[in-house]
Amino acid sequence: MVNEPAEAKRARGRASLSWQTAITVLHDIGAAAASWLLAYELRFNFEVSGFYARLMFADLVWILPIQAFVCWRAGMYRGLWRYASLTDLRRILVAAGLGALAVAMLVLLLQRAYVPRSVVVLYPILLAGLMSGSRIAYRAWKEGRLARLAADGSKRVIVLGAGVAGANLLKSLGRSPEWTFIGLLDDDPARQGRDIDGVKVLGPLETLSEVAARLGVEQAIIAMPGAAHSARRRALELCSRARIRAMTVPSYEDLMSGRVSYSQLRAVELDDLLGRDPVRLDSAGLREWLRGRTALVTGAGGSIGTELCRQLAQFTPERLVLFEANELGLYQIEQEFLARFPGVPIVCLIGDVKDSARLAWAMQTHRPSVVFHAAAYKHVPLMEEANAWEAVRNNALGTWRVAQAAIAHGVEKLVLVSTDKAVNPTNVMGASKRLAELLCQTLGAESTRIVMVRFGNVLGSTGSVIPKFREQIAGGGPLTVTHPDITRYFMSIPEAAQLVLQAALMGKGGELFVLDMGEPVKIVDLARDMIRLSGFSEADIEIKFTGLRKGEKLFEELLATNEHTRATGHPKVRIMRALAAPDPAWVRETLAWLDAPDTLDDHAVRGQLARLVPEYRPAESR
Repeated sequence: MVNEPAEAKRARGRASLSWQTAITVLHDIGAAAASWLLAYELRFNFEVSGFYARLMFADLVWILPIQAFVCWRAGMYRGLWRYASLTDLRRILVAAGLGALAVAMLVLLLQRAYVPRSVVVLYPILLAGLMSGSRIAYRAWKEGRLARLAADGSKRVIVLGAGVAGANLLKSLGRSPEWTFIGLLDDDPARQGRDIDGVKVLGPLETLSEVAARLGVEQAIIAMPGAAHSARRRALELCSRARIRAMTVPSYEDLMSGRVSYSQLRAVELDDLLGRDPVRLDSAGLREWLRGRTALVTGAGGSIGTELCRQLAQFTPERLVLFEANELGLYQIEQEFLARFPGVPIVCLIGDVKDSARLAWAMQTHRPSVVFHAAAYKHVPLMEEANAWEAVRNNALGTWRVAQAAIAHGVEKLVLVSTDKAVNPTNVMGASKRLAELLCQTLGAESTRIVMVRFGNVLGSTGSVIPKFREQIAGGGPLTVTHPDITRYFMSIPEAAQLVLQAALMGKGGELFVLDMGEPVKIVDLARDMIRLSGFSEADIEIKFTGLRKGEKLFEELLATNEHTRATGHPKVRIMRALAAPDPAWVRETLAWLDAPDTLDDHAVRGQLARLVPEYRPAESR
């Protein structure tokens, strides 16, 4: 088919609009005639005499043109019937009122005393009713509301929450043939028994199982974006108990920002249940700090590095330099930025953080003002066996060389992304990150301000338990958990990245910031949540305990025994009280060891780490 020229499309659109307007004008003229005649019929109790019958028809000759002119001037033909609204109703009332006023004035001017005054009063009321009623009926028909109860193949849906979100959801999706809303549930007694957009509030949330069985509910929509996480968790548990799938409206923050609407439903996610409050950022301070500056992110293709780049892009930097050893990870973030942030200049560099020459070239060429060092090997069991030396060199030596390159090329601030596993470490990964922190402490007096940020696990990061659980659920189970009592701190990837930026802004140099991780979460509870979120129960998918892996701790800590924190200006960021930095002899010994040309075995690595990191207690020695 030959593409239609744009001008031809516009001309066709104008012709279609003119045709539709003509039909609308004729309809309203007909409504005016019917209203005038019906006013006479009502006045004379449907027994209009011959004299009045002739005159009421004769008067249409001058009434209809007047009413048509008034309707046109009132702007009644600007709107579309399919989207008839209160604005259109206001125009109809204005047109009917002005039309009646014009008729009354002409009756006086033309001295037509035979026109009953009650007809002049009834006429605008009937006219407004006919014109608005036809428009409302047309919109209801186009939106499928007239046939809602008879829709075939639509899902029978119940809404949990009869507040603003529930009402807006019905307004947004009530026209969809895919859904049949059979009721709402809400714990507020004042709302129970009421109707919202024709849908009844059937009772409290606890009655979901009974209502679902009685009315054949197939789907529940949780419409409580502003409720506490505990309330949303309870709603999900009720859906699981009733054995119906649950969806949710977008988060309160997304709705308020205007990025999404109530109709953009999504599956319930772990973030909705873990009880994390939204992050409050000093956006003005970050924008002032980052605008027009170049930022370099190491590990830019990893989970935290990628999200840091996304967050940085919002503060209009002059350039983002993405430094990554993984080719696929770098390619993926490059493609994402080309699509999502076309206005942010990026430079994609393949490089190893242990390569001093590559780091020096990158910093000399692009002159970053701030470096976020997120590159790390972080998978505990994988780094514990056969990879211990690589973990130490990448995490500790790589950090040292990034810091040295930053100092040599005048970088204003270096931000080290650390981990709670560096606290009283029992594994090589945690000990290597603690070693990196200690090395950075020795550089606190340099011109480059070095800031360290320590936090726990992030939901959905590469190698974390969440993607693993998803794969196990997809395979029918079982879900493997190492121990029934194992707990971890969790935050979302965006929250972690935002707080890293906040700590970076606050840091003056030499600080170690600790992020508020909230309450620890049992991994077995996380597994149960994921089973429910996938629409299953523990009867469908088993949870299997496999025993703690080598180097794995039962509980993670955010602070060592001799560490203490104090508050900052941000409720989710605390600063650790400074401890004495290692002496120069320690630094020389550490660097000599890290620069060793030979690959060391795991036992030797753990032994030397225990000497250099006093709080490290290898699991094998416990």
